Amino acid sequence: MSDWAVVIAGGVVVGYGALSRRLSTTVLSGPLVFMLFGLAIGPPGLDLLDRSTDPNGAQTLLEGALVLLLFADSARIRAQDLRREEFLPLRLLMVGLPATMALGWLVAWPLLPGLSVWELALAGIILAPTDAALGQQAVSDKRVPALIRGGLSVESGLNDGLTLPFFVLALAAAGEDHDHPGVAETFLRALLLSGAIGLAAGWTGASVLRWSLARGWSSPDWRQFLALAVPVIAYALCVTGQGSGFIGAWAAGLAFGIHLRRSPATASSRAQSSDTAQSTRFTRRLGLLLASLSFLLFGALILGPALQHLTWRMALYALLSLTVVRMLPVAVALAGTGLRSASVAYIGWFGPRGLASLVFGLLAFDEHLPGGPLLSRAIAVTVGLSVLLHGASAPFLGSSYGRWFTRTLRVEPNLRENALAHHDAPR
Repeated sequence: MSDWAVVIAGGVVVGYGALSRRLSTTVLSGPLVFMLFGLAIGPPGLDLLDRSTDPNGAQTLLEGALVLLLFADSARIRAQDLRREEFLPLRLLMVGLPATMALGWLVAWPLLPGLSVWELALAGIILAPTDAALGQQAVSDKRVPALIRGGLSVESGLNDGLTLPFFVLALAAAGEDHDHPGVAETFLRALLLSGAIGLAAGWTGASVLRWSLARGWSSPDWRQFLALAVPVIAYALCVTGQGSGFIGAWAAGLAFGIHLRRSPATASSRAQSSDTAQSTRFTRRLGLLLASLSFLLFGALILGPALQHLTWRMALYALLSLTVVRMLPVAVALAGTGLRSASVAYIGWFGPRGLASLVFGLLAFDEHLPGGPLLSRAIAVTVGLSVLLHGASAPFLGSSYGRWFTRTLRVEPNLRENALAHHDAPR
């Protein structure tokens, strides 16, 4: 990476940090801004970044961001959140997510010729997780019903972790004939071993933090550094055991959050409860910063080269992934719930693809599968189109849908979308 690329990346962080609140209400979302600057400094533009000179730098950054966000998101999972949002996240995750993976697999069949059956399955699986950060305005606009905002947020926080086992097994099946570990070995190492390591690391980290909180021995700053170290340890241990560091990080966050919330030490006072809730705040913020920089590198090193090999089949698959492949399963999942068609369409459209898809795509590419280059380009084009369309449409559609909800609620006060009228959306 050239010195000028570093200067420009730092300048983008400074500039967006200074204008972030103002830009949050415009079509220029954070991921879109970083991606466009990435395209400008990549090979198609100023050519200040070249993946061949630092092949592992971009992947390390993307993987680090995903590890931290997986841990922070899973640490915040509470059963009461699923109950609080009633039917919406459970239906989206239990029905919509598997259907999205299956439909993405089928749609890829005629549009991505040359891929094997399991490589086609990888396309559907990799592009199934959603990333709320790409359409943040859609889930932060207070005019949108709390049920819809909360449901989309919970879905986005959980579906990348739930997709991981399917991705790991499909990747093993795709590479089984090419000197890669088989499905059985992958199941044992990546799922069982990594899950156990992650749960143990998260439980141990939470136990140490609980012990320290009970005695008042830790400062608030170092408390957050302790939480940051837990996913790093879990990831490293899983990689050492030739497992999945991402599954380990997700499992660590799950155990970390559950153990802290059940701890008598953290429930002894409101102050201690607040400290516990904030223990992963720094981890999440650092993950969001790394994710933003990841979109800059994505634009420069992945999307730019992919656009040079763009075909109509690839573009059509990307468009269908963001529309039919997402929206049809959502409609099926929400059938019979009483939600209006405007709400179902809003939920279906705001399924942006982001960081998880990028990292999974890079991991699949590094396995040197026969169809790896085509698969990588299709994922890059889909994510790039999602960053553009979802980021640009979020402010307008959020406000339009919010106005529709307000008008309809005046006529029908018992509107299903108003089920959580007295609650705020989940944090």
